Amino acid sequence: MTELLSNYLGGRWHAGSGAGTALFDPVLGNELVRVDATGLDLGAGFAFARAQGGAALRALTYRQRGELLAAVAKVLQANRDAYYDISTANSGTVKADTGIDVDGAIYTLSTYAKLAAGLPEGHFLPDGEAQSLAKDGSFATRHVRVPVDGLALFINAFNFPSWGLWEKAAPALLSGVPVVVKPATATAWLTQRMVKDVVDAGVLPAGALSIVCGSSAGLMDALQPQDVLSFTGSADTAALLRSHAAVTQHSVRVNIEADSINSAVLLPDAAPGTPAFDLFVKELAREMTQKAGQKCTAIRRAFVPAAHFDAVAQAVGARLDKTVLGNPRNESVRMGSLVSRAQLASIREGIATLRGAAQVLHDGSSAALVDADPAVACCVGPTLFGLATPEAVAASDVVHATEVFGPVATLLPYSDLPQALAQVARGQGSLVASLYGDDAPLLARTALQLAPLHGRVHVVSPACAATHTGHGNAMPQSMHGGPGRAGGGAELGGLRALDFYHRRVAIQGAPEVLNAL
Repeated sequence: MTELLSNYLGGRWHAGSGAGTALFDPVLGNELVRVDATGLDLGAGFAFARAQGGAALRALTYRQRGELLAAVAKVLQANRDAYYDISTANSGTVKADTGIDVDGAIYTLSTYAKLAAGLPEGHFLPDGEAQSLAKDGSFATRHVRVPVDGLALFINAFNFPSWGLWEKAAPALLSGVPVVVKPATATAWLTQRMVKDVVDAGVLPAGALSIVCGSSAGLMDALQPQDVLSFTGSADTAALLRSHAAVTQHSVRVNIEADSINSAVLLPDAAPGTPAFDLFVKELAREMTQKAGQKCTAIRRAFVPAAHFDAVAQAVGARLDKTVLGNPRNESVRMGSLVSRAQLASIREGIATLRGAAQVLHDGSSAALVDADPAVACCVGPTLFGLATPEAVAASDVVHATEVFGPVATLLPYSDLPQALAQVARGQGSLVASLYGDDAPLLARTALQLAPLHGRVHVVSPACAATHTGHGNAMPQSMHGGPGRAGGGAELGGLRALDFYHRRVAIQGAPEVLNAL
């Protein structure tokens, strides 16, 4: 029987009392490890995190907490090779895609460690200047932000077991808030191994970092009013979490990142043969195949001028034809697998739905696999759908409401830019939209028009062709989140991420009291 991974709670390692849920290699099909959280005393573990971890973190200044983040990043860097091996085995990712998850996490931690150096030396963050409340100036008010007096519970998604933890944990720990992470079961191994390495290194105070692997049963019941919850996953699960008594009755603060049908728009000036056209084609193909399309930020709808529809379809198809699919251990493979049989079934169902609503421009269903058995491996080739006319785009509901969380996108023609933006809006709020063109004023105006519907607008022109960070990459310096269907949450954005882990309070008193703060 494979190893049963332990949970870390209350400053100790605990094995679940059940048989455990098996985690599998999605390419080879063999069982890797098991996870189980049965029998854990969540209430006691959470209490320890609040009382011990929270108190120890808040006793430190922001700059000292930043030094802790730097120490965590060093631990992860030292064990990087092991993380790559686990990701290959458990997530089926090629090295480049593993790097987005693992190296992206280390970079995010290091970024917040550096940002900490610019924060005040004390234990709260000032929020504006004092304002007088008395004519003679003897009584005034001043706003400050203080760390929440609770813990941060992270219920994370399967696609980023490394980055998904640390992009949230970095601002939480920097704020002085202890973390409990519940990783998605299918890929929990990497998250658990990282937590174990950090715990074993002793770089964080006891109770500052905990992990529960397996079922999430009881986690929400263990939350208290001063705690915060951050969730990444489906909108259906998000709705259940929002309806829990911890949220509805005790006002536990919630951050949600849910479904997102992101868009890319080729502007009218970007005709075939122009650099902007080529940038669009390259980015669409990359977003379809990177991490096998298993990114909440991936391009799902690609809008192009109707006159360029055929040229874009041919150019993207030519790139997708070159995608080598299969076992990520083979150096020739450029796209690995989905993470599980369940995801494979879900993607196939989504592809079947889109087949009933759009034409297939590039069919990945028969793609040959390298060093992988099609009957076992959770691999699916990239599939590009399309609608023939702007009128068909306007008449369709399915393409604007269906997110296939894999290597799938739909090419959509538009008659003019206002019509394109109206169709983008049918996504009902997304994490990111990207624009491609070479007319700077037009790009800027269009970005502002899209802004209310998105957490991030990624503008690509020839001027930044070699340096832009990519439509789907959530950088720690920029906000990650989105309105409406995307969950209404906000993460990262540099020091803005600390807002979620702080409470704003007005302190009123005599000027000498406020000055003493």
